[in-house]
Amino acid sequence: MTVLDPQLVLGAYSVGVFPMADARDADEVYWVEPRRRAILPLDGFHLSRSLRRRIAADDFHVTADRDFQATLRLCAESATDRPETWISTAIERVFLDLHARGYAHSVECWQGERLVGGLYGLALGRAFFGESMVSRATDASKVALAWLIARLRAGGFTLLDCQFQTSHLASLGAVEIDRDDYVALLGAALSTSASSAASSSGTVAGAGDFAALDRLGALRDSVSAPLSGKDIVQLLVQTS
Repeated sequence: MTVLDPQLVLGAYSVGVFPMADARDADEVYWVEPRRRAILPLDGFHLSRSLRRRIAADDFHVTADRDFQATLRLCAESATDRPETWISTAIERVFLDLHARGYAHSVECWQGERLVGGLYGLALGRAFFGESMVSRATDASKVALAWLIARLRAGGFTLLDCQFQTSHLASLGAVEIDRDDYVALLGAALSTSASSAASSSGTVAGAGDFAALDRLGALRDSVSAPLSGKDIVQLLVQTS
């Protein structure tokens, strides 16, 4: 069984390479560097009227890092349109480790106490590498992505890597770029932290701040009130 080293994985992402597996119980992983890379420009998110209404209605309770493991495992579950997953147990283990170190994060959508969708990924420098998203209720993954975009903008991130283009991602604003163009964007997103030492929380000076959105909510007039869907819509519209 493959055992992935967290530092090896971080190093791979820093040069545009990421691990995948053929199945949940696969013994081996392989390293991928697409010739064409999907990214979602943070100022190019397509906020349709229907999605805007869905977010503003607060149909889901949206959280960040409330249950990273459950989100990852929901992403790894088989579904009718995806009987197999590339998220092997080895990949799960290393991402749980990276989450504990402060590098991997999740956004969750809840209905009551039921997790119905979300996404997870890796933050490094000012880049966020989206790994997988899942929906068990209509629009849950889209809402999670919208909250992620707002979070990345608030935190000073410059790159959202989506790995492979899909029609679903394209409808939300993702575009494909050549490998050389991607490497240039990645280098710029990592350059501010290249010479900085990581802290115990996994953050570095000049890196994106995944928690900035939470502090923004605490600084509003209604102190201690969490951000609402209407707040997120306003943030997305203001910065589009």
